[in-house]
Amino acid sequence: MGLFSSLFGKKNNNKKDDTVFFSKQDELMEEATKNAQENFRYFWRELYWEYRRIVPGHDFAMIKIPFRQTITDQVEPLVEHMWINNINFDGEVITGELVNDPNQLTNVAKGDLITKSVNEIGDWMISIQGKTYGGFTIQVIRSRMNEKERRNHDEAWGLDFGDYDEVLLVHQQKENPENLVEHPMSINMSEKMHEFLKENPNEISETDENGLTLLHRETIAGNKTNVEILIKLGADKLKKSKTHKTALEYAELLNWEHLKELLN
Repeated sequence: MGLFSSLFGKKNNNKKDDTVFFSKQDELMEEATKNAQENFRYFWRELYWEYRRIVPGHDFAMIKIPFRQTITDQVEPLVEHMWINNINFDGEVITGELVNDPNQLTNVAKGDLITKSVNEIGDWMISIQGKTYGGFTIQVIRSRMNEKERRNHDEAWGLDFGDYDEVLLVHQQKENPENLVEHPMSINMSEKMHEFLKENPNEISETDENGLTLLHRETIAGNKTNVEILIKLGADKLKKSKTHKTALEYAELLNWEHLKELLN
């Protein structure tokens, strides 16, 4: 029996048991949010490659954010969890566009440009060919439902959420567990990447508006093969971004273990 099943499989009507039950629900939601933040690097890695595809591979990619507003004469602020899309990420700051119309909040509106750090997000989710990846808090919510409710929930979304006791991080994770280490496109595109950089060596030292070099960006996306190519072709590992971070520091910040040794 999995974690969700062990906590939510049975529920008594006893008041004391109810208190324990809902307390564990809150704990699970907190843990789900923490896991979403810790694994955000996989979300960005997938989106990084999506932006380089000619034919889109995603149905959607969104991040859930808790928005708060302090109301006069109310002790607790209003909180609404809403989604943003059109995501960008510079290794530290996430930007995106608010998808939802708030129910009660008046300090944000649909279409607003939102800026948050990774430790401020509540969840993330990607859909590829109708199958979901991420959705940590959604799986907790689905764990509270009976089979009929889950079926209705999934049909309303039009998505395959799979087993509520399991959160998948990357596409074809079960079939190809090596995808957890590196995105297959990083490997498949390596020859073209090498050829491009040999023909356009200036690209190696060029920086964007955030002071990020290609080595920074490939590191942030966890692309080991491309990082190896860039180092081989002379990329400066000590070059710092506008926020004074080297590629190694981004690898440490995002916990890309397979890149730390290469960049140290």
